[in-house]
Amino acid sequence: MTAQPADAAVDARLGLRGDRGPILGALMLSTALVALDVTILATASTTVARELGAFEQVPWLFSAYTLAQAVTVPLYGRLADVFGRKRVMMVGIGLFLLGSVLCAVAWSMPALIWFRVLQGLGAGAIMPMSMTIAGDIYTLAERAKIQGYLASVWAASSVLGPTLGGVFSQFVSWRWIFWVNVPIAAVAAVVLWRRFHEKEREGEREPVDYLGAALLTAGSTALVLGLLEGGTAWGWSSWQSIGIFVASAVLLAAFTVSARRSAHPIFDLGLLRRRVVGASTAASLMIGVITLGLTTYVPIYAQGVLGTGPLVAGFALASLMVGWPLASTLSGRVYLSIGFRWTGAIGAGTVVAGSLLTLGLGTGSQFWHVSAAVFVIGLGMGMVSVPTLLAAQHSVGWGERGAVTATNMFARSIGQAVGVAALGAAVNAVTTVGPNGTPEGPGLAQAMHLVFWCVTACAALLTVTALLLPRDHPSDTVGARA
Repeated sequence: MTAQPADAAVDARLGLRGDRGPILGALMLSTALVALDVTILATASTTVARELGAFEQVPWLFSAYTLAQAVTVPLYGRLADVFGRKRVMMVGIGLFLLGSVLCAVAWSMPALIWFRVLQGLGAGAIMPMSMTIAGDIYTLAERAKIQGYLASVWAASSVLGPTLGGVFSQFVSWRWIFWVNVPIAAVAAVVLWRRFHEKEREGEREPVDYLGAALLTAGSTALVLGLLEGGTAWGWSSWQSIGIFVASAVLLAAFTVSARRSAHPIFDLGLLRRRVVGASTAASLMIGVITLGLTTYVPIYAQGVLGTGPLVAGFALASLMVGWPLASTLSGRVYLSIGFRWTGAIGAGTVVAGSLLTLGLGTGSQFWHVSAAVFVIGLGMGMVSVPTLLAAQHSVGWGERGAVTATNMFARSIGQAVGVAALGAAVNAVTTVGPNGTPEGPGLAQAMHLVFWCVTACAALLTVTALLLPRDHPSDTVGARA
């Protein structure tokens, strides 16, 4: 896939040489690294605990990775706007690769958890850089298709991840879950190093606000950690929860003061005051809540209420991942015809329709009823997630695109963390937790219905945010890209 003539000015400024196809392939491989490591360890966690011990620490294998990834995204986004995408991407792949090798040779559960943190630090750079680089090198008309390709990587990984984890842990060794990352990361790094070239920014580089970066990272860490572990590792009214949220509030307040005083803050709060960026960020927050709610509780509903096995429950959730990339790929034709706002509104309305279908699910529902409802939601999510991100990217120049993309992704991570806390609290209020750590008992059906109501409410809010996107048709010009 070579650059079209209309892209010549942008390619000259970026210093791109050669085909964009290999660069896209490397971005997809990089995305696969992060996507696989979200799910591939799930089916092997029991085997890991059996070998390394400390079964009670298993949840930290996931929380540590998610936390490190989420809180570093805003920092990497800003650094990319200052130092360039390639440098930040190479750092991210390098950290992920180092973390994978160390995880593969981990000698204890605490060591494995800390090495998962290192992986998460790499993942925090890889995800926003993949989307930002795609936004830099492809035209607006092409970006929806490209985002569809990246979304398909997540869809495939959500299905392949648990399967590969089970195969490695049963037939080889759970350590191969991490060794398999090495060739993937190496190929992606080599291709990007050789094919993707950026021109050095002219003029003096803006200084990096290291104080603001430290305050934002520390405050975000406390917030996400409190949301992830509250109600699980400790009670919501415990001194741990109160202390961690107070610390988060103080640190984030200090960051706000620092950002307002800094000439070049690590995260410009003024971006959120722009209608397009603010709407996109709010939409991403709702997308995070909805996605987490479905991926967590649809399998529990299928198994605990309908009585299906884990494999069938997984297929029900896979319907979400099938519909999402399909709609993402098609959304480009739609928003170029009717604009970002109405494309997003159609997608959000479809999410509402699918959510309403979940409200009709009960103890006598069939498996295909669940799959159909989740598939409709997936179609809507694919249709709304692309225009909300691209509208924000399209509204800024190269020097702010990394920060805007990172803000969008950070909001989704926060939404997922909030979803864990809010939905978990709602479910625990009407049911009991069994010995395997999942809700059970006669109140389970009622709890799942409450989850579906929460998802429907978030879908309605998503529709409101979509209506705040720009109404005009996006112009596909080189100037808009640059």
